[in-house]
Formats: sequence, structure tokens, C-alpha cells
Amino acid sequence: MHQSSMSPNNSACAGKPSQRWRTRYESSGLDGLVDISRRPHSNPNRITPAIEPSICEIRRQHHRWRARRIAHELRTELGDSATSRTTVHRALARNGLMNPQEQQHKRIYKRWEREAPMHLRQLDLAGGIVLVGGRECKILTGIDDHSRFTVVAAVLEQPSGVAVCAAFVAAMQRWGVPFEVLTDNGKQFTGKFTRPLPVEVLVERTCREYGISARLTKRRSPARSNESTEYYDANRPPK
Repeated sequence: MHQSSMSPNNSACAGKPSQRWRTRYESSGLDGLVDISRRPHSNPNRITPAIEPSICEIRRQHHRWRARRIAHELRTELGDSATSRTTVHRALARNGLMNPQEQQHKRIYKRWEREAPMHLRQLDLAGGIVLVGGRECKILTGIDDHSRFTVVAAVLEQPSGVAVCAAFVAAMQRWGVPFEVLTDNGKQFTGKFTRPLPVEVLVERTCREYGISARLTKRRSPARSNESTEYYDANRPPK
């Protein structure tokens, strides 16, 4: 007969831990098995009780002195037996003598999210759906910048300007006309970079007729500010 794997000799808690728990149970019962502090009873490296009041007194006399300066003064007075800067800092913090340091250069954040719905919609055209014959379809996605509500999610077999504009107009007829539209610099959205001469594409014409301000992302920028792209990446079908 094989020995049970739960025997004291083979159990994971065999040895000193199990003996320690048994001793605590025999002495205090179930209360002895409650988690207790692991803090050591003594710390040989702790500063002496006489030095810590000196650190606090120096700090009170010289409000502009920080831990580095106080440690320097103690090193000049006590020599090698003086405490380190880190120890001085901990002693000051322990006694409430350290003020939280204010940030020298306050960060200024530019909030991209609009204040209310219908202020800005972000459109993006991405690929990812392959038909049985090997033909790849494009996905037109549109998201409201404030509410992150998806207003457009259309699969386009032919990602032409006419198809993109038709899906865009259908979304406006259902969800309303926004004040602004943000797109990338694709040829379906803008003809600003068409050569030899710029032209007005159908999406730009539609925005002008509906009174919508057409905004473009920075050209050749590696950072993608379009939330529609993040929506597409999150819902990308597995390969």
C-alpha cells in the first residue's frame, strides 16, 4: 500500500511551518492561527533613539534644509557613525516633517474628447474581411468623439468615394448631422493632396453641403488619433 500524499512527511506544509502552527494552536487555540505581523522584534541597523530627535530638531530650526543637507551636517559632526540621507528622509517622514514636493513643471494635458455628442465624428476606412474568392472588403467605421457611440459600421465591397459617401449620408440621416468630421488623408476622404491639382472629393462636397467642418489628421503621422481605428482593432476578426 502506497503512502498517502497527504501525510506529514510528504505534505507541502511539513517541517518547521507545520510545527510552528501546531505550537501556536496548542498555546492559543484557533486564535493562534490568525495572521500576525512579520515585523522583526529588533532591528540592529535602526538609528539610535538619540539621533532621531536631533534630526527632527535640525529640521525645525532650518526649515529649508532637506534630508541631503541634514545628513551632511550630521556627517560633519559625527563622522562615519552618521546616518545616510535615506535614513534621515525616513526619520523626517516618520515624524511628519516632510512636505509633499510640488511638481516643478506642471503637466498640461490637451483633452481630445469633445464636450458633448454630435460635436465631432471620426471616420476611418480599414480592411480585414476576405471573401471566399479572395477578395478583401473594406470596413467604414464612424464613432462619436464624446460618447464613443458607433454611428457607422458598414462593409464595403468596393471602397470607392461613392460607397463611402453613401454610408456616411445614411448614418447622418439616422443619427443626425455632426458639427465636425475627422478623417485621415485617404483619397476617399480628401482630394487636398491630389496631383497635379487638388480636387474636391464627394465626401468633402457632402460636408460642405451639410455645413460640416471637415478636419484631417496630421499627414504621415505615426500616431493614430482616430478612435475609429481603435474600434476596428478591437473588433478585428481572427485570422
